Amino acid sequence: MPIRSLSRRRRTQPTNAELEILRVLWQRGSCTVREVHQLLDRSTPVGYTTVLKLLQIMTEKGLVTRDASTRSHRYAAATAQDAAQRRMILDLAERAFGGSTVLLVLYALSTTPATTQGLANVRQLLDKIVGGTP
Repeated sequence: MPIRSLSRRRRTQPTNAELEILRVLWQRGSCTVREVHQLLDRSTPVGYTTVLKLLQIMTEKGLVTRDASTRSHRYAAATAQDAAQRRMILDLAERAFGGSTVLLVLYALSTTPATTQGLANVRQLLDKIVGGTP
């Protein structure tokens, strides 16, 4: 993959701070800057103007949309949570595991213990993918 398209793709990937804001927007839907600021669950306080600047940057990156039809602009996530997470997983698989989602899953499961229910969900997904027993 050309370096230019890699850097373009990384620019559209949310930073950790942007991901926190996206979580608020995915959970609550459209919000003003003040609402996002109040709803952020942060161990370290973050200023209102920082949230505003992040939302402006996220708008430029295409991560959020802005509705300027009212005095208090409203921001919403530009993509659904599952689509954004899928894109981030594929990017991680490409960069860290040579494109192999199988290696990514194997590494993730060997690094962090899974619950019995989590493993049952993985088995169920594998059965569905492979066409095995239901």
